[in-house]
Amino acid sequence: MSDRGIGGDNGDNSSNGHNSNASVTVIGLGPMGQAMAGAFLDRGHPVTVWNRTPSRADALVARGAGLAGSAEEAVRAAGVVVLSLTDYDAMYAVLGGVDPAVFAGRVLVNLSSDTPERARAGAAWAAERGAGHLTGGVLTPPSGIGSSEATTFYSGPPDVFEAHRPVLEVLTAAEYKGEDPGLAALLYQLNMVMFWTSLTSYWQAVALAGAHGLKAADILPLALDATNLTQFLEFYTPRVDAGDHSGDVDRLAMGLASAEHVLHTMRDAGVDGTLPAAVAEVFRRGVASGHAGDSCSSLVEVLKVPAGSRG
Repeated sequence: MSDRGIGGDNGDNSSNGHNSNASVTVIGLGPMGQAMAGAFLDRGHPVTVWNRTPSRADALVARGAGLAGSAEEAVRAAGVVVLSLTDYDAMYAVLGGVDPAVFAGRVLVNLSSDTPERARAGAAWAAERGAGHLTGGVLTPPSGIGSSEATTFYSGPPDVFEAHRPVLEVLTAAEYKGEDPGLAALLYQLNMVMFWTSLTSYWQAVALAGAHGLKAADILPLALDATNLTQFLEFYTPRVDAGDHSGDVDRLAMGLASAEHVLHTMRDAGVDGTLPAAVAEVFRRGVASGHAGDSCSSLVEVLKVPAGSRG
């Protein structure tokens, strides 16, 4: 076992976020967790790792990481514990059996995806055990970890963030968003709303192109142009914030006609139309709500959750 990981409660740098060689634990070794542990190793940090399937740590151990024999041993090994798990349920499943006293004085950097409310509950869970908690939203795939050009949103206690900023910036640029532990999770999910919908629309376009004998490479220039929404976002943003959905530039009725043309084109080609059907349905709801002559931005009002109806 490497001596660069597996520290202990009294390690010289296990809890010093300012130390450029602070010990770090990474729990969860999917592609993202492996990239994070690798980035810490690249910067000379003693790293301890733990994963339900220990073999996922083999390459990291070969590079000098220490493999903990249990989640509790992993938490004990460092003052900064980075969690790269599927969600907060996974955090409770992994850390729920750890002696609560072990968390005292440590910082959980939770980079797992989940809802804002679950992030707030997770921060409270950590606080009950005497640990600090930073919620993080990573805005890059594993290939971007270790690059200052990538960004991660963080929220939580400002003093905890500042104390550990040097460690966090090993992974990506660290952008502090506020004290509310749910805020970074919210911003991350906002990003995912746009990311997954946009990327799925690309897969939809590739499927339609394929039905007509075209390859993904054939439509790449079109895809790059179609998914660059900068001018539209810059145009609509101030108008939406002002509540101005005037139909002076575009009208929802025309948008519905276009959405239905997309749907019919999919069906004519024998391509699954689930996504375009959902888009067309939203447009229909907008028209039915009296917005036919308004801008397509009026869909914001249609999509808002009515007061008192949140689950």
